[in-house]
Amino acid sequence: MIIAKKRILCYSPATMSLPVVAIVGRPNVGKSSLLNCLAGRRISIVDPTPGVTRDRISFPLCIGEGEDAPYVEVVDTGGIGIVDCHSLEENVEEQIDFGIEDADVILFVVDAREGVQPLDKEVADRLRRLETPVILLANKIDEARLFGEIGELNSLGFGEPHPISAHHARGMHALLDMLRDAVSHLPPAQPEAEGIKLAIIGKRNAGKSTLTNALAGEDRVIVSSTPGTTRDSVDVKLEIDGQRLTLIDTAGVKRNRSLNDDIEWYSQHRALRSVRRADVTAFMIDASLPVSQLDKTLAAVIQEEFKPVIFVINKWDLARDVADPDDYLEYIEREFQQLTFAPILFVSATEGLNVKALVTLAAQVHAQASTRVGTGELNQIVGSIIERRGPSHKAGTKPPKVFYASQVSTNPPTIVLMVNATESFDNNYERFLLNRFHEVMPFSEVPIRLLLRGKGKWSERRGTRLGKGKNPDGEDQQTDE
Repeated sequence: MIIAKKRILCYSPATMSLPVVAIVGRPNVGKSSLLNCLAGRRISIVDPTPGVTRDRISFPLCIGEGEDAPYVEVVDTGGIGIVDCHSLEENVEEQIDFGIEDADVILFVVDAREGVQPLDKEVADRLRRLETPVILLANKIDEARLFGEIGELNSLGFGEPHPISAHHARGMHALLDMLRDAVSHLPPAQPEAEGIKLAIIGKRNAGKSTLTNALAGEDRVIVSSTPGTTRDSVDVKLEIDGQRLTLIDTAGVKRNRSLNDDIEWYSQHRALRSVRRADVTAFMIDASLPVSQLDKTLAAVIQEEFKPVIFVINKWDLARDVADPDDYLEYIEREFQQLTFAPILFVSATEGLNVKALVTLAAQVHAQASTRVGTGELNQIVGSIIERRGPSHKAGTKPPKVFYASQVSTNPPTIVLMVNATESFDNNYERFLLNRFHEVMPFSEVPIRLLLRGKGKWSERRGTRLGKGKNPDGEDQQTDE
């Protein structure tokens, strides 16, 4: 078992305490639209193409008012009876079964405009065999004239259908009332802390979903050798040895010109957005393949966001007999020179090799990114660095001077140097400062944002382009461009 720079943490399963509300129905009745409507934001991908949703997508929904208002976990499922373009019908049905089995309440969604379809009857037959309460929802009631056309839905055997329009957010208040009544016999629950949000990012078929399932201890997301199996970004909440975390399994990233349709575009957009909302990024590299230009492009995206990153070298079981670990470490550092500070972890997600250590690494780098160094200590450090090697004097500029340093924020650690003139400091010296900061400061394995301020001007380096914005004091930021 090989791990660079870190220790290992033992694994224990997580528990979920919120009542579960599963949204079920045949394809294209508006299940994902309903989830997004209840959430008040786009969580599931919505597209006219049947069968877009494959995995279970969930979020905590408040169904009351006040600080102690109860919550439920709303789960979007794939369409029952889906015909999948990649022949993943069995996998999708398995995820639907898991969602139904876990549910305390089921929202059975039907397209009111189309009336009762044969597949709706099959879904109804399946749900009638359960003891779980079912609320029948007649969706897509976008016009008043459609109210008179939902009577035939009574034949499904779940009483009077509740008319809604997920697209126009109609009928949601009444639906919340019905949910409160349906779970009133259960103890009121509120969502537990999300913990560290760990986004798993990488190219297609790098093993992201396999790693998610290995950590979750169950088949939480679909795993297939077919590229593009994962479409939505799926949040999976876990607790491992007292450490709460939210895994964010994402769609595999590919080159923009290779995106085939809107679904792939939305999948990729949400994968990259997951980097922004994460606390830590697990960047998966397939050890059986050479590092590609796409890997490097993705590394640049992670660097732009100043997120702590862990290189997760997956499929090491396929490479360990032909590659030396030390040589591979040098290879990764050579290919990703802008992220040489990041820890590197060798895993085999399929065999469970070293996957638990990722939790320790995530907690450690998150703690580093949250660390603040006092002004006195920081100025001593900066003073000793400058004494060892001061900035060069660029021709035509003032002799560079650093007056004092201050750490103005965390996540990422952000250090401001007050200088006499930002234009007197070149990129080489700023890289030298950042390298020394990583060597001597308590955030050695996370990105550091360095800002120079002199006479009202701001300069920012290390992974972000200079441009207009706000400095740490909220003032308009100037640039050296």
